[in-house]
Amino acid sequence: MFKKLFAASLIIVVLTSCAELMHIANTMELDVPLTETEIASGLKEALRVGTDSAASHLAATDGYFGDEMVKILLPPEANIIVENAGKIPGGQKLVDDVILGINRAAEDAANEAGAVFYQAITEMTISDALNILQGSDNAATEYFKSKTYQSLTDLYSPKIKSSIDKDLIAGYSAGDTWDTMTSNYNKVATSFVGQMASLKPVDVELETYLTQKALDGLFLKIADEEKKIRTDPVARVTDILKRVFK
Repeated sequence: MFKKLFAASLIIVVLTSCAELMHIANTMELDVPLTETEIASGLKEALRVGTDSAASHLAATDGYFGDEMVKILLPPEANIIVENAGKIPGGQKLVDDVILGINRAAEDAANEAGAVFYQAITEMTISDALNILQGSDNAATEYFKSKTYQSLTDLYSPKIKSSIDKDLIAGYSAGDTWDTMTSNYNKVATSFVGQMASLKPVDVELETYLTQKALDGLFLKIADEEKKIRTDPVARVTDILKRVFK
């Protein structure tokens, strides 16, 4: 009987000691300073999580159209068209179709944004990571804007063009609708009456405008996600993120 009690007591002591040792080991691990490689790895993971989340949000139906923060409206140069659309039969519907179409095009293109940003993330150096870690809540986002914006534009633009060339209804695309609307207005603006009224032709290339606005919205969402990861412990979904941003 004594042997059994002794054995049971020994097992309890051993298990308790193991648990304490594990706790100590885990505590020591958390207290060990991160290496530069770990910092870079954590930041890349944070950006991967942020860009994936941002791109997925915007790629969903109404990702752009249903979000007032990133919803793409017609260029400011077209304000006079929008303001007077209701005076022309079917004019308001034409404007509404264009706005819906360009937002759907951006949502379609957002499906490809994740891969573009992933490539940029893999090219980030340890030095870049250290600078970002000590920067503002959107330092990584600003880094990408300064380093990769043109490359992203070059990659994103063809996808935007493909999207706005897709049929919306009855064989008519967002690009077709925009061209029809602006060309009709420009005929009036360049006429004698239009010149007397000081009307200015609308000279905006829709693909360029849409690409810029789509990327602006994407970067805005990425900045939001980055700030969450930096400031909200719940958003740090991996051990390395918890260590980098503790």
